[in-house]
Amino acid sequence: MKIAVLGATGAVGRTMLRVLEERAFPCEELVLLASERSAGAQLTCLGRAWPVRAVAEQTFAGCDFALFSAGATRSKQWAPIAAQAGAVVIDNSSGWRMHPDVPLIVPEVNGRRVLSTPLGIIANPNCATIQLVVALEAIRRSGGLKRVIATTLQSVSGAGNKGVSTLDQELKGEAPTQSPFIATIAGNVIPYIGPRLDSGWNEEEEKIRAETRKILELPDLPVAATCVRVPVRVGHSISVTVETERPLTSAAALESLRVMDGVAPPAERDPLPLAAAGTDEVYVGHMRADPDVANTLHFWVVSDNLRKGAATNAVQIAEAVLQGRAAQARARAHA
Repeated sequence: MKIAVLGATGAVGRTMLRVLEERAFPCEELVLLASERSAGAQLTCLGRAWPVRAVAEQTFAGCDFALFSAGATRSKQWAPIAAQAGAVVIDNSSGWRMHPDVPLIVPEVNGRRVLSTPLGIIANPNCATIQLVVALEAIRRSGGLKRVIATTLQSVSGAGNKGVSTLDQELKGEAPTQSPFIATIAGNVIPYIGPRLDSGWNEEEEKIRAETRKILELPDLPVAATCVRVPVRVGHSISVTVETERPLTSAAALESLRVMDGVAPPAERDPLPLAAAGTDEVYVGHMRADPDVANTLHFWVVSDNLRKGAATNAVQIAEAVLQGRAAQARARAHA
């Protein structure tokens, strides 16, 4: 199988290569794509070094999958070209997430949608949205969802390599060369991720609202998010408040999470981003029922934003496509 990775030299792109290798995804050939600036570099995966090329139309020829993590502008330009060449495009940017003909997939939640791809493109959700909806789906299956409020504490790696290097430089007392943040991040928190819209909401907050509704197929679900950048290298944390449609005790909610695919077994201690970094699970803890408001739960969700929040979820989507095709082939064989 031949797989292209656009944005291969970025933080998520490099993690995609690592995850492909770790999960033994059936891949015989890699086509690593990046900007002209990175062309000529080499990256190691599957036991050998692969050259990095500048993206061009012919580079997608013969590719079975194309994993994109190069920003919305480049995705809008190159995703249709890759799909026309025959690749299933799995795009990590915001460029296609809300397109009505592009499924927005978290395999544990709505993986059944992976074969409904009229454009040959599948969107990978926002990093914070992914871990949030995995937890919300578990709650929905037991108590339904009436309202969701989320406060995200998002690591600097969510802003890519520049975010990590900015924090590192500031911690050394150096002036960052290219900070993606509007203020100093070391020793600080910034309630500003993405442009501030005329409505007063940040773009990231609007993404979480819209994407959560689309993934859960609840277009009228009230969802409000406050998104905050924090000086953590890897791992997003979310404080979640959920009002359920039916009574649900904290113990019952934890049991629903225990049996949910993708959620780590409950631990005695509340999950922390430092421990979640480098893993693929969604961790949920600090579950409690509101003492004053009926049918309301508060809990804490943590996950590695580079892995489950981006690269791992993308590879899981590709795995789900292969599994879905195999199931269709078996059904045809027995028809």
